Amino acid sequence: MASTYVNDLRLNEMATGDQSGSWGTVTNTNLELIAEAFSYGTEAITTNADTHTTTIADGATDPGRSMFLKYTGTLDSACTITIGPNTVSKLWFIENATSGSQNIIIKQGSGATVTIASGKTKVIYSDGVGSGAKMVDAFAALDVGSMSTGSLSTTGDITFGDDDKAIFAKRRIPVRRYADPEEVAHGTLSLVLPASSYMNGIALPMDAGLTIKNA
Repeated sequence: MASTYVNDLRLNEMATGDQSGSWGTVTNTNLELIAEAFSYGTEAITTNADTHTTTIADGATDPGRSMFLKYTGTLDSACTITIGPNTVSKLWFIENATSGSQNIIIKQGSGATVTIASGKTKVIYSDGVGSGAKMVDAFAALDVGSMSTGSLSTTGDITFGDDDKAIFAKRRIPVRRYADPEEVAHGTLSLVLPASSYMNGIALPMDAGLTIKNA
C-alpha cells in the first residue's frame, strides 16, 4: 500500500512496509513540516490576477502550511484566493500585503468566504468538508476589547534606522528586543480556543512587560 496524505497538514502517512530504508528520512521531513505549520510564510500573487490558488503540498514544504501566511503582489482588482485541498481543516493568520489597495477574498470550496482588506490581517479557519467547504472569520464574534502589542520587528519606521531601533529596544523594552510576528500570532491563537470562551471584554497586553515597567 502506498503512502497517503489525507491529514490536515498533508504529512506522509506511511503504510505498513512502505518507504523501506527511508522511513527515517520521511519521519524527519514530517517533523519539519509540523514545525512549518507554526511558522511564517509568504506567497506572491501574479500581477493583477483576479484569482489565485494556494494548495498545501503533499509531504513537502509549502508556504500555505504556515500559520501566518502573507500574500504579496500588485493587484488592480479584488483577488479570490482558493486554499486547498478542500478537505483540510486548519487555522491561519492571513495578511493582505498586496499593493494596489485591493481586497483579497479567501475561500476553500463553494461555502462562505472571508474578505481581507489591503494592509489588514485576519484570523480565519477552514472547515474542510470538501466541495462545499467554507472559510470562517475566527474573530467575527469574538468580544475582546483590544489587544495591546509592543513594537514588532516588521514595524516600518522611516525616522529611525535599524541601529537606532536596536538601541531603543535595549533601553525601553524589558526583554531588550522587538517582537516577531509569530510571537503575537501564538498569543492571539489562544483567544480562539474553546477553553478561552469565557475571556471577553478585556484589553490583552502583549508588550514584553512594557506596561508593568511604566506602571
